[in-house]
Amino acid sequence: MNRRWRIGLTSIFIALVVAPLLLAGFVAPYPYAEQHREYPYAPPAAVRFVKARPFVEVGGRWCEVRLLPGNGRLFGVAAPCVIFLSGTDGNGRDVFSRLLYGGRISLMTGLLSAFLSLALGLAAGVVAGYFGGWPDWLLMRGGELVMALPWLYLLLATRALLPLHISAVEAFVWPAAIIGAVGWVRPARLIRGVVLSGKERGFVLAARGFGAGHAYLIRRHLLPLTGSVVVTQATVLIPLYMLAEMSLSFLGLGVEEPMPSWGNMLTEASHYHALILHRWLLAPGVAAIPVLLGFLLLADILLDGRHD
Repeated sequence: MNRRWRIGLTSIFIALVVAPLLLAGFVAPYPYAEQHREYPYAPPAAVRFVKARPFVEVGGRWCEVRLLPGNGRLFGVAAPCVIFLSGTDGNGRDVFSRLLYGGRISLMTGLLSAFLSLALGLAAGVVAGYFGGWPDWLLMRGGELVMALPWLYLLLATRALLPLHISAVEAFVWPAAIIGAVGWVRPARLIRGVVLSGKERGFVLAARGFGAGHAYLIRRHLLPLTGSVVVTQATVLIPLYMLAEMSLSFLGLGVEEPMPSWGNMLTEASHYHALILHRWLLAPGVAAIPVLLGFLLLADILLDGRHD
């Protein structure tokens, strides 16, 4: 299978696993904070099909699952029935619904952090590679200093400066901003190398000889050369930063309850009794595998193409 087909199939796979997360408000049968107090730690519902119609078992009776039930959701069951495809947590919240909403938070954190890292890395790499001299020295030595910083302690210190109770938006934005701000060094170094090589190419030298200015050379000739590096780095950084967000939320430094993320959902599964008796609480860790694997496979294909 040639490289173009591999990229296409991997991209389709990523789209299929990411689409339910982005459409969580439609696909999830319940809001992420809705509680069903009478069903704490309910196991995943049994599903069977009768004449091609799906039914779920609720309290010993079977209830029909309806598509587009009229409440703005993809599927659901008529009251008083409930549907818990992946069980519930200790507060009676539907794990499947929280899985979708939480995955959207983790994915958006990865995307936002990667965008910030690449934007900073692109600016620093182009300036360092094109101008050289003291800007190059200052940016590269500053990058080494940033790489030496223990980012976990930086996050702890930053969180200590914030109020004890922060909004859901702030809880989402500040870890993404810190993760992205300390991750610019690697893409900057790669982009710097591309720019160093590109500015010595014949068409760039010819444009400079005809009187082209710095802004024109960078915008018209050098930035297009960095496109493949930026795309490849994006596919590498997005899963890396998703894992970082999950780790932070698991430790209580990221998104806070009741808003879900895959990290804080796994916190409940860290307790031994919950892990043994209610294994469906590990669903966020299982759901993360295909998402992360898709991005890493795409990165591997793109890196192979660059090395060919």
